[in-house]
Amino acid sequence: YMNLETIIGLEIHVQLKTASKMFCSCPNVDPESEPNSAVCPICLGHPGVLPVVNQPAVADGVKAALALNMQVNQFSKFDRKSYFYPDLPKGFQISQYDQPLAVNGYLEFFVGQETKKITLERLHLEEDTAKNIHQANSSLIDFNRSGTPLLEIVTEPVITSPAEAKFFLQELRLLMRYLGVSAADMEKGQLRCDANISLRPAGELHYMAKTEIKNLNSFRSVEKALQYEVQRQSELWRQGKPPASQSTRGWDEQKQVTVEQRTKEEASDYRYFPEPDIPPLQLKNEFVEKLRLDLPELPQAKRNRFLEQYAFKLADINIIVQDKYLSEYVEQVVSEFLAWLETAAEVSGTTEEIWQQHQKKICQLVSGWLLSKLFKLVNERQIDFKQQPITAENFAEFLALIFQRRINSTAAQIILEEMFDTGQDPSDIMDEKDLSQSQQSGDLHDWVEAVVRDNTFPVEQYQGGKENVLQFLIGLVMKKSAGKADPTEVKKALKKRLG
Repeated sequence: YMNLETIIGLEIHVQLKTASKMFCSCPNVDPESEPNSAVCPICLGHPGVLPVVNQPAVADGVKAALALNMQVNQFSKFDRKSYFYPDLPKGFQISQYDQPLAVNGYLEFFVGQETKKITLERLHLEEDTAKNIHQANSSLIDFNRSGTPLLEIVTEPVITSPAEAKFFLQELRLLMRYLGVSAADMEKGQLRCDANISLRPAGELHYMAKTEIKNLNSFRSVEKALQYEVQRQSELWRQGKPPASQSTRGWDEQKQVTVEQRTKEEASDYRYFPEPDIPPLQLKNEFVEKLRLDLPELPQAKRNRFLEQYAFKLADINIIVQDKYLSEYVEQVVSEFLAWLETAAEVSGTTEEIWQQHQKKICQLVSGWLLSKLFKLVNERQIDFKQQPITAENFAEFLALIFQRRINSTAAQIILEEMFDTGQDPSDIMDEKDLSQSQQSGDLHDWVEAVVRDNTFPVEQYQGGKENVLQFLIGLVMKKSAGKADPTEVKKALKKRLG
């Protein structure tokens, strides 16, 4: 019918993991805690109580704003956002309206090989609502969450596809975890998202009526709900009946459809006015700059540095950077690996020369054995990577044994599993289990001669042109050597012996 383009903007709430709530001293408890066990007159909205701003929450908000390349406002204020709902005991939410904590930022990240840049409109602080628990014939309210500090981050309407929205949210979650301000787990409600979407004819500059989608509790549901809305609104355009007014729809996870809830409120419906009980925030330059200096290396900066500094593939770098601890572990492994190679008789030169000559092989060994073999063990045992017992130094020594061809891949797998189960040094396991490769050329000669002598038919097949028989003969030599032979040297010796 016509070429339509998708316009998406996201409103994200990030639950901060401060020790106490936003405006009172109640503990900021886990969602699984006993219902209504962390409440007081302030977060229950009793008359006459006075809220007090949580300074660590303000600091976390500033950190997040700086990491998102935003302009932190030295002056900001809190406002009352009025609406009536059972989970809002005061009848209003303390939020920030026209003078938020920070404005105008962006977040960059990779989508495949391409760098995406999503611009941000604002970031502000507010308190969370209580949690409604709906049952068959009644609803219960748990006020433990009421008053929990939240960051609301609002993107510009610049996201162009459901997949891009999902990637942005995943990168935002990673950023919050790197900063240490939130666990940002969507399944636990620590990161929540409302998505605004509209379609318009390609080339049109005017924004059409937007639809807000709620009840999105996973990255998959964000992508699926937006995909459904693209189809639904495209059909309305084809019928000549595009959405004429703003509306709110909920995502039905079971039916995989959005369901109309109500027409969307305007800002005027909330009757915002300045919070009279809380003075404005006035941040000193020294406070903001100290927080800027304390920022860790952020995910995209780390990806770019890994691309420049190491010979890892981008796909591997993306996996490594997904976990701050893992990325630090990998760098320590590379450093310790180099230290082992400096003392190896087979390798000569300065640290820089060794790195330049063997960088690619070092990175291949690290990514190959860590991201596939060690990850497989971690997943099989269903533990967090931080809990696995192999130190970076031991893993580097293990890789050095492979690099120096002191163990073959079969022995390496046995040693790695034993390291994982016991935490032992790889060299000790190699000696205890007699897994080292034989470096004696005489041994290799004897094993090859014995296999050639005792297997005349496959030898004749190979010499007659059936090259795939060679792998069978290599296996026989490896068996004869009890796994001590180097498969690469076995292959060379067999080819030389058989012509």
